[in-house]
Amino acid sequence: MINKKVIIQVLGFLLIIEGVFLSLSFFVSLYFNQYDKFALGITALFCIISGIIIKLTTKKALKTISKRDGYIIVSLVWVVFSVFGALPFVISGAIPSYTDAFFETISGFTTTGASILNDIEAMPYGLLFWRSLTQWLGGMGIIVLSLAILPVLGIGGMQLFVAEVPGPTPDKLHPRIKETAKRLWIIYIGFTFVETILLKIGGMTWFDAINHSFTTMATGGYSTKQASIAHFQSPFIHYVIILFMFLAGTNFTLSYYALHFKLGKVFKNEEFRYYVGFILLYTVLIAGVLMYFHDFSLEKSFRDSLFQVVSIITTTGYVTADYLLWLPFITVMIFSLMFFGGSAGSTGGSIKIMRITLLLKNSYQELKRIIHPNAIIPVRINKKAVPQQIVTNILAFVVIYMLITIIGTIVISSLGYDLDTSVGAVAATIGNIGPGIGGVGPVENYAHFPVFGKWFLSFLMLIGRLELFTVLILFSAAFWKK
Repeated sequence: MINKKVIIQVLGFLLIIEGVFLSLSFFVSLYFNQYDKFALGITALFCIISGIIIKLTTKKALKTISKRDGYIIVSLVWVVFSVFGALPFVISGAIPSYTDAFFETISGFTTTGASILNDIEAMPYGLLFWRSLTQWLGGMGIIVLSLAILPVLGIGGMQLFVAEVPGPTPDKLHPRIKETAKRLWIIYIGFTFVETILLKIGGMTWFDAINHSFTTMATGGYSTKQASIAHFQSPFIHYVIILFMFLAGTNFTLSYYALHFKLGKVFKNEEFRYYVGFILLYTVLIAGVLMYFHDFSLEKSFRDSLFQVVSIITTTGYVTADYLLWLPFITVMIFSLMFFGGSAGSTGGSIKIMRITLLLKNSYQELKRIIHPNAIIPVRINKKAVPQQIVTNILAFVVIYMLITIIGTIVISSLGYDLDTSVGAVAATIGNIGPGIGGVGPVENYAHFPVFGKWFLSFLMLIGRLELFTVLILFSAAFWKK
């Protein structure tokens, strides 16, 4: 039976958290004396008061969360956060349309980075900070954040962790889920701090450095500049962002091991080796084409290709160049990267390197099984046999992912868009990437989509961020049966 009261109580508690972070944005606006301070302040107050009222009225709720409750909470929290988080944009008048404001906000929380803004520099600092903060919170996951605090309510969080953490096999660093969440957040905050310092050294203002660190570590891609990272002509800044995009797309468990000097565990990890291998392969191929056909220097071709490859494979979505102006061959290669994604247990979206790795291994093993039909040939990852159930789950995930991409492309094309724009928008939103191809390329945005198109793409962002099943299971009749 679904525990409605505890679901409402958790959502109320998370609303208080959202209100606290909105308050930070209010103080940023106050510091710079911007016109958005009233909108941020009133929304923060509304969230905190609403959360307190909900918490008080559900005080007697049973402190247990079933697996079904966990899926409902995880799906609802992204919607609720976006519904309330969009209010400052509308109240301030910075984004008058609620549809546009919701699109911008859910794009932030899901770390997609698809924007409808045509003049980002004209936005007030408080809202720019809130926009970046939505991605930073969404990156590690609002639920993982709450796991370190939910025990205060007497509620266990394992069901939420399983539903929310990206990837097929989230690793626990500690037997207690609360400690796992804390350690993940310590690493996340630590990387954000170090990147901020390095970007400041590279010449960014403190405001730009903090905002870009938030959105880099979240693999979100929101920038305080309309031209994204192309605005900053410093190679040092480009390489710093490349490094931290790479780290954000790596399994945070491996980052934990690396920080404890257990480098053997990092380099022996097959997913990590595939992740590095794909990046190097694509970078070398694209850099070679840029040097030969576009007459780029060695350093520039390497930097531009590496930046775009890491940005797309980690689903960050920053750009330093308009890759649609390069050869069509490069456009196709970059588009294919949109279906890779970061590592399992990272802040990246899309299919994930772990699933790609297991699919490749399973395909190879299937060839062996055809030759040796009586042999038992398991799929192995890191020298351990992978249960057939997990392989089946991954195959189902990829099939559904591609099916939704095809259906989504048909839906968007029915609105009058060409194939490049339709498939680009769908692949970029369900993969939580941001920039795509066609009319949503690296120098374009999503402002031209009609109202229905924006709500549909918002839904794709949500199911993409929560790994399809978490949301789609709610549409199953079996889920709601007692």
